[in-house]
Amino acid sequence: MPPRATATRPVGTVTRGTTNPNRLRRMDRWIAAAHGAELRRAAEPVAVDLGYGAAPWTAVELLHRLRTVAPHARVVGVEIDPARVAAARPYTREGLDFRHGGFEVPVSAPPLLIRAANVLRQYDEGEVAAVWRRLCARLAPASEHSRGGLLVEGTCDEIGRRHVWVALGPEGPRTVTFATRLGSLDAPSDLAERLPKALIHRNVPGEPVHAFLRDFDRAWAAAAPYASYGARQRWMRAVRDLTADWPVADGPVRWRQGEVTVRWEALAPRA
Repeated sequence: MPPRATATRPVGTVTRGTTNPNRLRRMDRWIAAAHGAELRRAAEPVAVDLGYGAAPWTAVELLHRLRTVAPHARVVGVEIDPARVAAARPYTREGLDFRHGGFEVPVSAPPLLIRAANVLRQYDEGEVAAVWRRLCARLAPASEHSRGGLLVEGTCDEIGRRHVWVALGPEGPRTVTFATRLGSLDAPSDLAERLPKALIHRNVPGEPVHAFLRDFDRAWAAAAPYASYGARQRWMRAVRDLTADWPVADGPVRWRQGEVTVRWEALAPRA
């Protein structure tokens, strides 16, 4: 279990802090498409960039991308390392603030979005469920006209070519998204090394995520004739074939971006 918060000690541990400009662009664009309507409808749409790292680029970029779909969105960058917060403060501007904290998410109102990219990579798999529950409890609750806030937690490579994330609402996990720069891909299973902590150790025979990546590779191989039209057309054909056996939750508009989103319950680890 992660440590408890105290008056002086936030919940969690300091991450490596590795960050690069534009690293989280695939995740941000998906968030804007999938969650933009919720952000637009809110009177005060607050998003949290949790564990933004040694430099504030990801928080700055998140604000820019969210405001393309929700002009009144605000972003709060939260870091557990006080030195990183101090280094980020010069980048404070209208709609963007930085605070010292961790999984307790020190914002006054329940956020409509918490993005936690490359944060849980260093944690043990057994700690993930407790962290998810804590963060989901901080989200804006669902209501008659809203599904509530969204937690997006996942992992990407150093320059953002390959990324896998889980989307969770106040009720828990909803979907898993695989996103890639298609020109960098030899096979869909190349994304296995970027599975989030909840799934990365489950990529073994007998587990659903292993079966999914196996079937994706087979669909990719069967779609080889489409490679003459480009990697995008091959990816789209492979994903279309996957829909026969897997609950794919998005459509061609997202597939064209080198993405596919699958219902969580289809990939969830076996008990």
